[in-house]
Amino acid sequence: MEPMLGLDAKFLYSETPTAHMHTLKVAVFDMSGVPGGYHFDRIVGLLERRLDRIPVFRRRIVPVPLALGHPVWIEDPDFDISRQVRRRPVAPPGGSRQLADLVAEIAGSPLARDRPLWELTVVEGLADERLAVVAKVHHAVADGSASVALLLRALDPGPRPPTDVAHPEPVPTAGTLLRAAARGHRERAGGVPRLLARSAGGLRDAASRRRRAPMRPPLPFSTARTPFNVSLTPERTFAMTTVPLEDLKAVRRAFGATLNDVFLAMCSGAIRAYLLSLGALPERPLVASVPVATSSDAPAVGGNHVDNLYVSIATECPDPAERIRRIRDVSVGAKAVRAALGNDLLEERAEIVPPQLYRLAIRAWTRSRLADRLRPPVNVILSNVPGPAQRLCFGGAELEALYSVGPILEGIGCNITAWSYAGTLQVSVLGCPRSLPDPWLLADRLPESLRELTEACTRSRRGASIR
Repeated sequence: MEPMLGLDAKFLYSETPTAHMHTLKVAVFDMSGVPGGYHFDRIVGLLERRLDRIPVFRRRIVPVPLALGHPVWIEDPDFDISRQVRRRPVAPPGGSRQLADLVAEIAGSPLARDRPLWELTVVEGLADERLAVVAKVHHAVADGSASVALLLRALDPGPRPPTDVAHPEPVPTAGTLLRAAARGHRERAGGVPRLLARSAGGLRDAASRRRRAPMRPPLPFSTARTPFNVSLTPERTFAMTTVPLEDLKAVRRAFGATLNDVFLAMCSGAIRAYLLSLGALPERPLVASVPVATSSDAPAVGGNHVDNLYVSIATECPDPAERIRRIRDVSVGAKAVRAALGNDLLEERAEIVPPQLYRLAIRAWTRSRLADRLRPPVNVILSNVPGPAQRLCFGGAELEALYSVGPILEGIGCNITAWSYAGTLQVSVLGCPRSLPDPWLLADRLPESLRELTEACTRSRRGASIR
């Protein structure tokens, strides 16, 4: 039995009937070179044999009575892989649009809490001898960096680590859970004064750095409402696209930016064009929540070590070169503010927030539907995660494409997530029917936005040579 960390539990408490807190991983495999072709039972067998490398996939949660403490993890004594893996046919003709429709359907239902918080759907019937595997993993299990580590372990054909063996545990009694929760509360109580002092000091330092920044990063609730910023429905919409990673690197070099700055600029141009087509582009720049890792250590295989930057993405600016310069500059200020606040304070604060209070607040916000009327904290979620650089295989099938996307939230109904893979950036767009009825109208603008940035690079080099 292992107590759930506060930040992991926060993702669990954040789940409502309309806000599902799972992430998606969509892996597309080329089956043409697999001896004997595809067999569902073979896929399940391969996965089951490799589960010992990812023990978090055998754990399930047990809540503490009356929510008097964070839930605990146990290794599921009733684990049955047949409850975790299923198969679904895709609609003809089995192209990207049909796959995306099925992914959206899978994304629109929550994970069951009486088993490990993940499920795999093997998608059959894709064109050109392809097979897709859609993994739905609760954010309480892993953040983006941990998901990469989990993926690499699942696909690695090497020998099994001898220490990662199954140890099913009995479900703890109510008394055991309450005693463990009480011990946890006592241990954390002594650190509250220090945490409060650090938080106050961090807020002062962050405000000072924000005032001194050449381009001030935005504050939450400082942006205008857009069509993305509405109350959610349970259903989801999904689309994906792929762009060359080298193009982003060329833009990065030309403008002295980071790869994440270029990703944000690409998203900014696509969002600007999309909102212009709706006649709904605000005069103020949109603000993005950008997840960032809070640990520089090697990624853990499970758990969350993540915080957010608040970045203005210059959607009001028509010039792509000026957009990326503004994003580059405001990102520097946002990182300085985040560093001043303390990279580990979010995790520490999450440990002491009473579960009942957090859950009540989230549910009240959802039921009130105030997201339809109030200014949102941010407009969109934009996430960029470094993925595997080399091509991967699973059971002789080559991994052709890999898409990932995190959740959307009440009032923040658009998430664009990118994973790099083998020289490409694979980008997913998630919304719901109210916030993003046709996600392809946004996804298809992402490559166009990147082309605008690369053309701006060419103009910049020509200008430099003339000077």
